[in-house]
Amino acid sequence: MIRNSTRSGIPVGNPIANVLVVVAGILAIGVSIILGFFAFVALSALILVVAAVIGLRLWWFNRKLRQQSPSDGDTARRKPPAGVIEGEYRVVSRDRDEA
Repeated sequence: MIRNSTRSGIPVGNPIANVLVVVAGILAIGVSIILGFFAFVALSALILVVAAVIGLRLWWFNRKLRQQSPSDGDTARRKPPAGVIEGEYRVVSRDRDEA
């Protein structure tokens, strides 16, 4: 059996029920908006804290690396580690004479 209904979702017969449905709907929408706003604020705060922690860690790591590596002016005065031979070379010929 197929029933066609032209009635909307709001009950038509009882005006008190109509008012209660409208009030409940408005309250549900309002609560949803408020909870959504606070969820957005909480998620944004969490993302900012995580970004700050990661940024601070990267800054700290880069600072430690800069302290360990000498600056460009110190490379001429720095002694090489033991067992390392430093020097310059010049390529005389790339071709091998195979005779």
